[in-house]
Amino acid sequence: MAEAKAILRHVRLAPRKARLIVDMVRGRNAAEALAVLKYTPRSAARVVEQLLFSA
Repeated sequence: MAEAKAILRHVRLAPRKARLIVDMVRGRNAAEALAVLKYTPRSAARVVEQLLFSA
């Protein structure tokens, strides 16, 4: 299974808020993670979704 690593910088988002979202998708494959992020009603989910899509 191929792995990708993406780093996001210069975003006005608190690390704790981002960690809540990232912990929900960590360990899942990309399709599952995008599905979870799509239906998560938090603004941080949009940022993480864009990051995952770019990776």
